[in-house]
Amino acid sequence: MPERPAIPTRQPVEEFRAIGIEAFTTTRPDGDYGLGDGEPPAAALARWGELRASLVAVAPRLASARQVHGTRILEHGAGWNGWLRFDGADGHLALDTGIALAVTIADCVPVFVAHLQSGTVALLHAGWRGTAGRILPKALGLMAQAGLAAADLHLHLGPAICGRCYEVGPEVFGQLTGWSTVRNRNVDLRALLAEQAKEEGVGRISASPYCTRCDNDRFFSHRAGDAERQISVIVRPV
Repeated sequence: MPERPAIPTRQPVEEFRAIGIEAFTTTRPDGDYGLGDGEPPAAALARWGELRASLVAVAPRLASARQVHGTRILEHGAGWNGWLRFDGADGHLALDTGIALAVTIADCVPVFVAHLQSGTVALLHAGWRGTAGRILPKALGLMAQAGLAAADLHLHLGPAICGRCYEVGPEVFGQLTGWSTVRNRNVDLRALLAEQAKEEGVGRISASPYCTRCDNDRFFSHRAGDAERQISVIVRPV
């Protein structure tokens, strides 16, 4: 029997390469990037340092945040170098080149957004709370305020738990869909986010074929019992 090909340490967003945007999600072989709420684990910090070193030639700036499953989005410009880790945010918008944006993922949806003409990029962490709170339309609104039309955007929904694997209770189901139910239901967060993007007029939408739980050999999954986390990253090189 032939050997299975090795899982790459980074799962790229191929659709973005054609427009000069580097975007990817790390995989299980790359290790745990979770920093936790207390003292960050040394191994995870080392991986962030290695990531920073691998990107510094094209991105002298790296922005991340302690995520809280909310809708706060940070806007980043030039004028600084290094790694900034903010507190209490789930989205990033880079208005200049050379700024790498990162979110931590383990079933929630990494939402990559790129403006085709200017190269402006955004990255969101959207679980059920962020999706119900409409973090994506909020990000698109910020981009519209910067003169970036939704029709000129390319949005990609990265590796996340699929609708077959993601079951939620009646209250959460109601917040996500507006429908009432008396029992648990399955929900596809990527489908809901794609619908929100279509409503806002996004020009191009794509999605990863991978489910973090179905493809648990490739990705960490909270629902599968993993405590570890992968990260998603987007950057328009300088």
